[in-house]
Amino acid sequence: MRENALWSLPALRRLETEAELQGLDLMQRAARATADWVRQRLHSDARILVAAGPGNNGGDALYAALLLMQAGYSVDILLPQAATSRQSQAALQAIRQAGGIPLQQLASDYPTPELLIDGLFGIGLSRPLSADWAAVMTQLNALDCLKLALDCPSGLDPYTGQAQQACIRASHTLTFLCHKPGLYYAAGADHAGQIELAGLDCPQALLPPAEGYLNRQDASPLQRRRDSHKGSHGTLCLIGGNRGMLGAALLAGRAALAAGAGKVHVLTLDGSLTVDPLCPELMLQYADPAMPLPAADVLALGPGLGQDKPARQWLKRVLASTLPLVLDADALNLLASNADLQHTLARRPASTILTPHPAEAARLLACSSADVQGDRLSAARQLAERFQCTVLLKGAGSLIVTVGQPYLLNTSGGPALAAAGQGDVLTGLIAALLAQGMEAHAASSLAARVHGLAGDEYQQQAGGPIGLTASATSQRCSAWLNRLL
Repeated sequence: MRENALWSLPALRRLETEAELQGLDLMQRAARATADWVRQRLHSDARILVAAGPGNNGGDALYAALLLMQAGYSVDILLPQAATSRQSQAALQAIRQAGGIPLQQLASDYPTPELLIDGLFGIGLSRPLSADWAAVMTQLNALDCLKLALDCPSGLDPYTGQAQQACIRASHTLTFLCHKPGLYYAAGADHAGQIELAGLDCPQALLPPAEGYLNRQDASPLQRRRDSHKGSHGTLCLIGGNRGMLGAALLAGRAALAAGAGKVHVLTLDGSLTVDPLCPELMLQYADPAMPLPAADVLALGPGLGQDKPARQWLKRVLASTLPLVLDADALNLLASNADLQHTLARRPASTILTPHPAEAARLLACSSADVQGDRLSAARQLAERFQCTVLLKGAGSLIVTVGQPYLLNTSGGPALAAAGQGDVLTGLIAALLAQGMEAHAASSLAARVHGLAGDEYQQQAGGPIGLTASATSQRCSAWLNRLL
């Protein structure tokens, strides 16, 4: 699990301090990891531009430049501001002793290198960039070459994923010691490129407890006995599908069957359809608020639910149940507008999973979507704490948060899933995994992972992200669950 660990920034800083006290030169190790990364990808006569900042990230870059010079690469060094940290000053002195002459600025006609190494600020930037630094970054971003960011693209907050107005847009990021969540969500998803971890061989005894992990949930809890039947794999009751939105409930129900639920009841507020011709295995029924609920192991409410009186009645009813529950879409919007129901949710004895996108999370927290995106982890934690539930905050770098457990950061998926109905599919997946006996945190994590993998697979096969429908995603998810068993 070490390679998937996520530490807080204070924990990371404490580790760096302790390593220095024990005589471990993490800067030299980072430089060697950087040089190794380059040697594995570029021929030795490649021309490289190393952009170094005044602090320790610049020191990492300068020592890497020295190693690459010694390996025969043609290396230019851009040092817009004098080195200020003790270690970066020592690195600069070593560069000069080796014959290197750093440039203070690039000429307007500077020839494009094969690789830019960004060592300007890394994770150490805690202030707004000046106009001069913004101009430097703009010029570097304009270079049409591979761009390797050391630890974190300069200008990006490694924990919130927020980018300053000027921010290096890397094709690759080599991050040190541990993964940083901001590389995977918000602006980080578009600035970090391909992310690799260099652990720097730090002794196990120095490593802090993980605050979270990259999501690598497997499907082993879904292993089946040969002596099993449909009742062995859970019964799900899904409620939604108001007038004009019936398809959402059908998508969720179909996804639940594809994810292995033994039986799926779909109660629709529309009531006009008695059978799904494309998936007749679904048991469709009009969602009369006065009707008894079918016998089930798990409830799911929200896909296509609407916000009319019957929808509100159903929300109140499922919150009062003692069954595990998944709430999505309009169920969340109704919840956001009713303090009494929020109190009921927080007191539920059974597990509840909320699956908001940023706008739905913002309504629940009475803030703006920008506030949620500004610190996604904080928003997900607030929701989990307030409602005593598991929260799957959707979006690039979906987060799975449960009070008392390390959070999980999902790294699969991308723009192929940015299409109508994909959230309904995810709801069906989660509910089906719950029905098969997985606990809430694991079910949410596995569903998010396979949903993302299905999108990634489509994008690779299609050559791009356009055209994946929610209807086509369910079977891809089924295939991934079987691969992960």
